[in-house]
Amino acid sequence: MVAGAGAAPARSLGDALAALGSAQKPGGGVPAYTRWINRRAARIVAALGYVIGASADAVTIASAALSAAGLAVLILAPITVWSGVLAALLLALGYVFDSADGQLARLSRTGGPAGEWLDHVVDAIRTPAIHLAVLVALWRHSEIGSGWLWLPIVYTVLAVGQFMSQILAEQLARGLGADAGIPTRGGALRSIALLPTDMGALCWVFALWAWTPLFLAGYGLLLAVNLVHTAASMVRKHRRLRALSS
Repeated sequence: MVAGAGAAPARSLGDALAALGSAQKPGGGVPAYTRWINRRAARIVAALGYVIGASADAVTIASAALSAAGLAVLILAPITVWSGVLAALLLALGYVFDSADGQLARLSRTGGPAGEWLDHVVDAIRTPAIHLAVLVALWRHSEIGSGWLWLPIVYTVLAVGQFMSQILAEQLARGLGADAGIPTRGGALRSIALLPTDMGALCWVFALWAWTPLFLAGYGLLLAVNLVHTAASMVRKHRRLRALSS
């Protein structure tokens, strides 16, 4: 997510990595993949982007392109081991770049409303597009019963609702003069427990794409956990906004 200035300018890859290392967001309450893998990989991408003079917006666009390529593989290619692994890799790289744009904006001190807007627009498109691609790909390439197609349909609705809930709650909290996010706590165990809600888990479940029953089991499990987590998250946000406005 694109953020404002904070880190000191750097002139080399080593300087950039050092500056980013001292300006990371807290890890408490962050799902495991994002906390320990994605953010670290994004730090390298952001540092390289800074050294070559890339803009944060360019990294955001690269993130969108990588994700779109992964979804195109799912829709256009037959269900095979290589198509599943390639789609998972492209989606995971898209997620790395999605985290890198904000780090690059902080490092280069170029963050602002326009960059944040672009980042959110890309996320708002990518979030339902992943599940719609699953729907189309399963319909085109698999022999499963039509009832299984409800999984990506429900996941699409859930993902859109969760994204809207998060963004709107942040904006309303700011309007009430409070911090945008709900404070989170938790160590390693909490991060591991939240792994099924992690975008990284969703990206890599496509590695099971060639084994349709296993993919549906993994995908369905992620959906079930996210249904519970999103419901609890919405209840917390509603209560917080009521408290802030009272």
